[in-house]
Formats: sequence, C-alpha cells, structure tokens
Amino acid sequence: MFDKTTWIKLPRNVLVGHGVVDELSDAVAELPFSGSPLVVTSPTPKRLVGDRVCAQFDDPATVTVSEANFAAVERVIDAARETEAGFLVGLGGGKPVDIAKMASDHLGRGFVSVPTAASHDGIVSGRGSVPEGDTRHSVAADPPLAVVADTELLAEAPWELTTAGCADIISNYTAVQDWQLANRLKNVEYSEYAGALSQMTAEMLVDSADSIKPGLEESCWIVVKALVSSGVAMSIADSSRPASGAEHLFSHQLDRIAPGKALHGHQVGVGSIMTAYLHSGQKGQWRNIKNALESIDAPTTASDLGLTADEVLEALTTAHEIRDRYTILGDGVNESAAEEVASVTGVI
Repeated sequence: MFDKTTWIKLPRNVLVGHGVVDELSDAVAELPFSGSPLVVTSPTPKRLVGDRVCAQFDDPATVTVSEANFAAVERVIDAARETEAGFLVGLGGGKPVDIAKMASDHLGRGFVSVPTAASHDGIVSGRGSVPEGDTRHSVAADPPLAVVADTELLAEAPWELTTAGCADIISNYTAVQDWQLANRLKNVEYSEYAGALSQMTAEMLVDSADSIKPGLEESCWIVVKALVSSGVAMSIADSSRPASGAEHLFSHQLDRIAPGKALHGHQVGVGSIMTAYLHSGQKGQWRNIKNALESIDAPTTASDLGLTADEVLEALTTAHEIRDRYTILGDGVNESAAEEVASVTGVI
C-alpha cells in the first residue's frame, strides 16, 4: 500500500520590490495573525527603517539584538510572552531574521521576514543558524508566513553582504550534486523537483552575474528572487540538502578553525569551487563557478577570505567530520589530494 506523505510549508505572501517595506501591514493583514507584533531587529536596521515598520501597527513592541546566540533567542521568547505579541517580525540581516524565526517556532506564533540585506537564503528558509562557541548550529524552524523584501533598502546594504548572498546561491550547484551522489550511493531520499529548482536558481544567478553590480536595485531584485527560490526548494524537500552540501561543511569547519574571518556566503562560494572540482575534475564546472564569483567581486581564494593556505587545507580535510551527511568528501580527503584541489583551482 502506498503510504508516502509530505507536508510542504511555504510563505503565503512574498512581496519584493521598490519601497515595499511600507506595505508590510498589507502583506500580513490577510494572514492568520492576531494582536500586535514583536519586531526583532538589530541597531542599524532599527535606525534606518524601524520607525517605518512600527508605524504600520498598533502598539508594536521591539527587541534589539546585537549578537546571534541562543541567549538572544531566549530573550526574544521572553519578550514575546511578556508583551503577548501575536506574531514576530524579523527586521534586518541574518541575525535578527534567524533569531525571530527560531523564537516564533518555539512559541508556535507566526513569523514575518523583512530582510534589509540579501546575504543568505535564511530570509525564507525553514532553518535558523546560531553560533555557539566554535560551532554553528543549524536548527529546523518553520519558514516565514510572509517575506517583504524592499529592493531599495537592499541596494543600500554593504555590497559584500549582497555578494555573500550571491555566492550562497551559486553554491547550490555543488549542494545538488552532493545530494544526487548521496541518493545514488547511500539511498538518501532525493526530490527531483527540489533539486531542479535549486539548480535552476544557481544557473539563473550565474547567467546574470555580469549584470549584478553595486548599488543597482535591479541586481537586488535578481538576488532576492534567487534566495526565495532556494528557500522554497528546501521547504519542498523538507531538508537543507538542496542548498547545503560539502561546501557548507567546509564553511562550518572554517567557523571553528578561523572564526569571524569571512562571511558564510563567501566561504561556501570558495568551498563550492573546490567541491565542484572534486565532482568533475578538469571538465570545467568549477571554472564557471569561479568566473561567476569573480564577476560579482566575491572571494575566490584563501587570501580573499583572509585565510592562510593551512587553514583552508585543514578545513577541507576535516569538513566531513562536521555532521552525518554524505557528500563528495566521503570519509575524508587526504592532505595531498586537498592541496592538489586547492592549488589547481587557485584557492591557495
């Protein structure tokens, strides 16, 4: 008897474009929310757009977070209970969005994502990322019920945050390849739909790389659409597999070895160059990834990331230890092979 089931949780409303932050209340009006929101933000987005967001609601409460950690999540949970907030709004970059997402999931209350930087696909995905010590935890959480991404605000964000978001999406290439490999060798469940959507998203960004420029609002339009598509692919798969493979293991290991030196998206971009080489050798896909990253001014070398060759090699040879997820790294890459990969691709 066929008994397979799936439950796909997706945003109900996605609003992207110029000035749409002022339409936030309209985007959430038809959602099953009651009461006023708790706006979770950080200092810069609060200063830039906090008043415009809060003015759209009756008596909203605000929590400002400076660091992403589990203590901040608990503080937001406490604030939501004390203020009897009906739903949570994550306003800002990765920190407030992920913290609000995780707190709302714990409370069982709705969550709305209002990104002010297009730095990674967490703005719409069903996962939150929080560092603790020298480890970064990826925690499952319901995706937002609405996403309001104002391209005018996003275009004003530091350019390196946008390039990090681009690199995060481009790395979907190798994430999908790892997922397919795990399906063939380990019988890991694979979704053709989610895999195809994730790969198409990466291809869209690579094909558009030449037109993604600093301060150009149209560039943010392209990047946000890609980030939304990537998040939807993960929701369809009910897994981070469509957007997280060996390149993410490499990045997580760098967070342990050399914390705080580079942005997550930039690290996975460089990791994707090397893991693409492991997948296809000299066939050239790694060059396409590298060329696309160079075109948008994203890092492609260890020095670009502020890392030493030894740090990159250590991360590449030990990344398989991060979690029980089968990738092209298998049970580990030895040091001589890692050095060859990093040298041939120009990473070191």
